[in-house]
Amino acid sequence: MEKSKVYFTKEITPEKMITMYEVLGRSLKGNVAVKLHSGEVGNQNFLRPAFMKNIIEHVHGTIVECNTAYEGERNTTEKHWATMKLHGWCDLCKVDIMDEEGEMELSIPNGKVIQKNYVGKHLANYDSLLVLSHFKGHPMGGYGGALKNISIGIASSYGKAYIHGAGVPEEIWTADHDRFLEAMADAAQSIVDYEKDNIAFINVMCNMSVDCDCCAVAEDPKIRDIGILSSLDPIALDQACIDLVYRCEDEGKKHLIERIESRNGIHTIEAAAALGYGSREYELIDLDQK
Repeated sequence: MEKSKVYFTKEITPEKMITMYEVLGRSLKGNVAVKLHSGEVGNQNFLRPAFMKNIIEHVHGTIVECNTAYEGERNTTEKHWATMKLHGWCDLCKVDIMDEEGEMELSIPNGKVIQKNYVGKHLANYDSLLVLSHFKGHPMGGYGGALKNISIGIASSYGKAYIHGAGVPEEIWTADHDRFLEAMADAAQSIVDYEKDNIAFINVMCNMSVDCDCCAVAEDPKIRDIGILSSLDPIALDQACIDLVYRCEDEGKKHLIERIESRNGIHTIEAAAALGYGSREYELIDLDQK
């Protein structure tokens, strides 16, 4: 079986975001949803509109997000719109809170923990999906990358609680931890299956705090920026990012590694690979060497 291709550049610029998309050789058609992280109010590390502008315009995309399932400034549609405006996303292009009018259910026939996923209803309005993920740590998942962005990220507010609770929303913060990670892998499969060949992924490895962009109070990054990676395989993409963290010579990597390992973050990748919608085996293609 041919290894998944993962492309890499150490140049972190708006222009390179377009390069990393184009090198994939997949032209996203029709009405393109661009999934990114709107950033919790107070967070200093999320990727800003000025950085994302070029790639979003390049695909003529609409920024899409869904409401959160925890206290903050994005847990209702009204507050989420206010945050989008505050952070400048609405000045950039069209924005869509996909669960503003409810949710729709996606089936996961072979899901290990959950067999259905509740996503923003507006997902049905789009023909293709560009997933722009800020790779960093996460208080619960250990790390956040492409898999989290298409599972928790595209889930409705209820759907987020459903995944976190491993199928029992009332256990959002108390469910077995590994089952939560496996539920994320299940949910991610439902998006990959839904989009088929109409999806592409870019991970940006900068501002890599141990905390997620969903944290209003987040740690400052301790590890240096690494680069931008892209792939058509979200599992290979996240695995490549993890590997680059471990191989990095920056002493600050120990903080991010501790966060990943203490939350068993790699298990999301293991669970996703076991489901078979991607592979942990990849070929890393360094565009800076060409």
